[in-house]
Amino acid sequence: MTPTSPLRRARSLLMASAAALAIGSVAVPFPSALQAQTANAPASLVTPDGSFAEIVKLAKPAVVTVTTQLTAQPAFSAPAPGMPGQGPQGQGQIPFDQFFQHFFGPGGPGQMAPGPQRGQPDAALGSGFIIRADGYIVTNNHVIDHASKITVTLDDGTDYPAKLVGTDPKTDIAVLKIDATGLPTVQWGDSNAIEVGDQVVAIGNPFGIGTTVTRGIVSARGRDLHNGPYDDFLQVDAAINHGNSGGPLINVAGQVVGIDSAIYSPNDGSVGVGFAIPSDQARAIVTGLIDKGKIDRGYLGVQIQNVTSDIANALSLPDSHGALVAQVNPDTPAAKAGLEAGDVVISLNGVKITDSRDLSRSVAAIPPGQSSTFGIWRNGAEKDITVTLASLPATPAAPDLNSQQPDTNGTAVPSLGLNLTQLTPDIRQQLGLPDTETGLVIMGIDSNSPLTDVGLKPGDVIVSVNTHPVMTLDALDKELKTAADDGKHSVLLMIDRQGKQMFVGVPVGKV
Repeated sequence: MTPTSPLRRARSLLMASAAALAIGSVAVPFPSALQAQTANAPASLVTPDGSFAEIVKLAKPAVVTVTTQLTAQPAFSAPAPGMPGQGPQGQGQIPFDQFFQHFFGPGGPGQMAPGPQRGQPDAALGSGFIIRADGYIVTNNHVIDHASKITVTLDDGTDYPAKLVGTDPKTDIAVLKIDATGLPTVQWGDSNAIEVGDQVVAIGNPFGIGTTVTRGIVSARGRDLHNGPYDDFLQVDAAINHGNSGGPLINVAGQVVGIDSAIYSPNDGSVGVGFAIPSDQARAIVTGLIDKGKIDRGYLGVQIQNVTSDIANALSLPDSHGALVAQVNPDTPAAKAGLEAGDVVISLNGVKITDSRDLSRSVAAIPPGQSSTFGIWRNGAEKDITVTLASLPATPAAPDLNSQQPDTNGTAVPSLGLNLTQLTPDIRQQLGLPDTETGLVIMGIDSNSPLTDVGLKPGDVIVSVNTHPVMTLDALDKELKTAADDGKHSVLLMIDRQGKQMFVGVPVGKV
């Protein structure tokens, strides 16, 4: 079998030849509401003897199979935006990536694997569920990605051609519509009310064998699979396999609390580690897709990172919550409002921001054009800044990280375990840096350097120490000494990597 990459989406690749079944693939507020409403205080339908039969009778008729004919793709397709392996400085890489799978086989989104060729029609199979009696169906975006034709098969075996209402690749959600009325539906449940240990049921069409029901418990909440800033998965141990993708995760009241989307597996099958998109995130996205056919997200225009304890100490922050602004993109809402690199966003509209992912999701949930109050930490004090958010633009192309490295050795700085040199016109040209770039270039890193664990590499530029620019080695030494004399446990280095900025906290004791 062709090797596959970490997160494979859940659908079955049905090859046209011989009976070979290449099996694969398993928030934002909006004004209008779906027909399927969340019930308050849902009562359990599990019988005293532990049977889930009543739940299955209620939900199974609304679960469908989604089959697609795929558009012919090049022999090898590049990773899709937002899928594993994307992002600067290796962000988006999945630990134990050989075991993580979204439920597609080779050729699924985000993979360098053979895809359908001209003259070689291919199809895919996944699951979905009906949320409105007039034919609106929810599934995963990866189930219908690159589809030239979509067919929905109801639980009673009836086939319908389906049209695509809208997709949101960032959350892997899609909405379909079939021309039918009086269809069975499922209600949305409250995923925020789900607790670790609660019982759940997964319904879908694993391996294309037919609608199948499995049960388990919620194993964890808030799982981040590094697909993007909106990851917030429920982890369950109910058996989820290839073909379950897009199917519902059901609570004991027979309501949808998640959309089955991914598994962790060393053997291509379920090992009791599955992931579902929470209903409270999915429901808002689905509503937006039905209303507008797309999702509009708020856009701030900054590069952000988490606040480590060393960074918090260097900035005199009381604790390490918040999102550190590493770079402010020009001509963006953040730039116009006066946000600066080095600011820490600690709240948004009065709500505490825990980390960079929390800020990304919170900003995305605000409608473009709306003014919001950002609480920031700057120069040792709190400050409020009002920002009018714009609409999230298309994802820009990733920068080329393969430029030539400088060919000098630089000057050793033993306290940091680095070899550094001042920027010269020749080095700027070799690194592809603008003429205005200033700082000290990392030419080499010792194996025992305190910075070996923070991801720095030759060619990175140290722009500042504790927000003070350093253009010479003397200036660097002065800032390090000042920090130590002031009793700082850590210093904050601003690093520029080919136009992308980030901060690194370095313990002073190691310097």
